[in-house]
Order: sequence, then structure tokens, then C-alpha cells
Amino acid sequence: MNAYPLDFSTRKDLPVSCGTMVLSSWGDILLCHVTGHDLWDLPKGMQEPGEAAIVAARRELFEETGLEFDEAMFIEVGRFDFRPEKRLHLFKVHAPASLNDISHLVCTSQFLQRETGVALPEMDGFRWASREHVRTLCGPNMQRVLLGVDW
Repeated sequence: MNAYPLDFSTRKDLPVSCGTMVLSSWGDILLCHVTGHDLWDLPKGMQEPGEAAIVAARRELFEETGLEFDEAMFIEVGRFDFRPEKRLHLFKVHAPASLNDISHLVCTSQFLQRETGVALPEMDGFRWASREHVRTLCGPNMQRVLLGVDW
């Protein structure tokens, strides 16, 4: 993993992906399995023009997990240089103990699979993960961001 933070600060026009770190009562983070890939990710997605970051994060959280929390529960974590072509604006939510069981989560946002044209959910699995699990489950950019912040 790159020990130096990325800096795309000279690029003011980068699109922003907004996401939510959902934290369990014991300190793990909710990860979503990306359909068709080996990687796990946060519920996140692109901010629409004119859309507030918190609104985008809440929308993506609902679309990708079915979870909906009051806006007052969201704590801003910050904006991060994520990839050369994208920034990441993160929020975190401390989930109630009633969310320990995540078997009911479902992703309603879909994409068309390239080979078949079949609509598939963007996320096809959910799990709680420790910081150690993040090191093996997430891609390098997500690892860098998640392991660089407090949760």
C-alpha cells in the first residue's frame, strides 16, 4: 500500500463520490460485495449536479443497502483524493444494535451486465469487517482511505 497520500488538489473539477461508513456497536464497518468482482466496498456513488453531499450519501446508502438513517446521525468524515479521476466525500453513522443482523439488507440499484444485458444489483452481499479485514477485502484506494481515518 502506498504510504504517501495522493494529492489531486490542483484538479478542482473532479467528480465526487459520496459514501457512508456504517459502524457496528462493536466497531466493525459495513462492507458491500461488488457484483462480479472480488472486492468489497462502502455504499457510495456519484453526487448529482446541485445535490448536497449528505443527500447523495443518504441516497446511495438506501439504494445499495436499503438502510435509511436520520440525517442527524451522519457525521462528516471528510473529502479524500480517491483516484486520479475522482474524489470521495465520506460520512459515518453509528448503527443501532438492532442492525447487528444484516441479513435483511438488499441492493436495489442495478447495472446491465456487459455480456448478457441482464440487470444485476450493484452489490450482492453484505458483511461486517474489522480494520484487518479491510486490508484483504477492499481495493488499495479504499484501504488507504478507510485505514487512514478513525472508526
